[in-house]
Amino acid sequence: MPRSRRSGSAKTSSARFRNRHGRTLRSSVTGPHLPPLRTRIDLFEMTVASTADYLKGVWPDELADVRFEIGAIPLGMPAEGAPVARWSVIGRRIILFRLPIQRMSKLHRDDELHKRMVIESCVFRAVAELLGKDPWDLAPDRYRHF
Repeated sequence: MPRSRRSGSAKTSSARFRNRHGRTLRSSVTGPHLPPLRTRIDLFEMTVASTADYLKGVWPDELADVRFEIGAIPLGMPAEGAPVARWSVIGRRIILFRLPIQRMSKLHRDDELHKRMVIESCVFRAVAELLGKDPWDLAPDRYRHF
């Protein structure tokens, strides 16, 4: 008489947590010991948010009601020979376009620091356009060591 698989053995309760060959335990793709993956979109959003928070701390009255938004690409085609917009200032809204900033910037060194500097410079230039100031005047103490 064949034995039933549902017999009261200790192996059945632990076998469902193993892979189909019974060798190792199942886990998520990254595993519990690895940090979650960081994507380019996450890094872009964190850089824009930290730069916007810094500028709001330096210019609290002027940037109190300004909204920073992230868009993928600008709508519409640019005119012949005109550059692709990296940001747009509409009223009290600043929209930063992620793909033109990330893909169309010509970096002399392609590392995370220089990518972050390009994003920060676009935020500074967009805020300078909104306030009618020079980007270097927004945070003079930040660049004093150069």
